[in-house]
Amino acid sequence: MGESTSNLSERLSSALGDRVVALRAGPGGELTLELKAADLYEAMLTLRDHESLRFEQLIDVAGVDYAAYGQDEWVTEQASGSGFSRGVDGYSTGRLGLTGVYGLHEVKSNTGRRFASVYHLLSIAHNERLRVRVYAEDDNFPVVASVTDIWAAANWFERESFDLFGILYEGHPDLRRILTDYGFVGHPFRKDFPLIGNVEVRYDEEKGRVVYQPVTIEPRVLVPRVVRADNRYASRVNEERTDG
Repeated sequence: MGESTSNLSERLSSALGDRVVALRAGPGGELTLELKAADLYEAMLTLRDHESLRFEQLIDVAGVDYAAYGQDEWVTEQASGSGFSRGVDGYSTGRLGLTGVYGLHEVKSNTGRRFASVYHLLSIAHNERLRVRVYAEDDNFPVVASVTDIWAAANWFERESFDLFGILYEGHPDLRRILTDYGFVGHPFRKDFPLIGNVEVRYDEEKGRVVYQPVTIEPRVLVPRVVRADNRYASRVNEERTDG
């Protein structure tokens, strides 16, 4: 941890006290501060207004789904004649949204650490950046406080996180979809969202309008071919055989 990072860490701990759940420095030296959902709003006010911190600007808010986090989808060190692991095993942990012959993986356990809202802050006064992460306490109904009253820029960011991940921002003035349309079913960035979706749209000639219907795309998993021979080296192999 560099000197400037260590200094910021001390100021954060002093200003926030026991509201700090964790404070870690990443590979680039940027600090990640973890807060409890119940402490988010007051802690964010402190981050903006405390004289030693003064994070006046909100750069971004992003949702994260940590289901199957750290579990590999591809095991490329063990390729078989029929392909890599994802192609031959539809139940691999990385295929939560796979549908069709394999069924749909569901995340049933409530860990309280599946959905997170992540904030990137900038202090212009001190020329410092900070990442703040808060986990929703209920995986099945993820709710965190809105920070639109603190930074107006959070408005569209929180709507995007709600639309794609289904995280509810309590106190948001207009929490509705922003990227998908109003008839969209589900939240497409969740790990267990079906890869083919739930519904599709088409134009109905009789009704004279666009209608929704169950998705008709056939789910499939492409199996990568394992190359056992390469024509680029065929001449070299033949020469070795001749010499032998």
